[in-house]
Amino acid sequence: MRALLVTNPAATTTSSRMHDVIVSALRGARGIELEVVTTTGPGAAKDLGIRAREEGFGVVMTFGGDGTVHEVVNGLLAAGPGPDVPALAPVPGGSANVLTRALGLMNDPIEATGQVLEALATGRSRTIGLGRANDEWFTVNAGLGLDAEIIHAMEDLRAKGRSASPLRYLTTTLSQFLKSDRKSPRLTLTTEAGRSVRGIYLVIVQNTTPWTYLGPLAVSASPRASFDLGLDAWCAQNLSTAQTLTMAAQMLRPTPMTSRDGRSQLVHDSTGFTITASSPVPWQIDGEARPAESSVHFSSVARALRVIV
Repeated sequence: MRALLVTNPAATTTSSRMHDVIVSALRGARGIELEVVTTTGPGAAKDLGIRAREEGFGVVMTFGGDGTVHEVVNGLLAAGPGPDVPALAPVPGGSANVLTRALGLMNDPIEATGQVLEALATGRSRTIGLGRANDEWFTVNAGLGLDAEIIHAMEDLRAKGRSASPLRYLTTTLSQFLKSDRKSPRLTLTTEAGRSVRGIYLVIVQNTTPWTYLGPLAVSASPRASFDLGLDAWCAQNLSTAQTLTMAAQMLRPTPMTSRDGRSQLVHDSTGFTITASSPVPWQIDGEARPAESSVHFSSVARALRVIV
């Protein structure tokens, strides 16, 4: 089997030593003809995904974070799902590694590589559903409002050389919460059936559970979200300090979110919806910041990608 390994040297927890160990293990595996390519900047991983499909690779492995996976998937599916799309085998190398952990892989890159090699040797895989946001595919999550503001702030800090540690996420979240507009909700969610949820400050969209990880802790607004179902959207209509603390505590529990004052709503297993804003707002997709938009359309695509797990 021809396999392409896409590595991102800028990912949070990757190292040259870890890279060499993983490459050695893959090259020593029976039946794998491996090519290794290192990304050179934004967009490079997407181009490699496109190339892998065009050249008929059987599997594309990634060693990086959720951003690397996001780009590769958008390259693999640039022409849409199909039988000629290589399978994806992600190995964790970022800070959260939401996709790999949601798929049941270990968060240690060496252990995860062993799991991938075992799956390849036994022919084990699964086909998962993905989300679409405007013209982009996403594997795990997206969001508008405070969620996206935090991601944008974290990317600014990383551009200045700061690490994406759990503590920095916590302090950045607190800082953005205090700065955010909690008096004038700008978002409206409208389902394909015509149902509208108005007066929203924050929307968390999940294609699986959890939404993210804070170190070892799984954080989720909708524990029922699944790769095998449609999209879930948590809409917060109240960001008072008390309501936000309640919401944060609920996200650490393995039960669906509730609201004590009825100021939040959950859309579960949806085929699609559109989020509009009264003025452009920033948004994020798979933990990657995106420029402000006035409208983002989300849709669910069942059985879009085969993954090696």
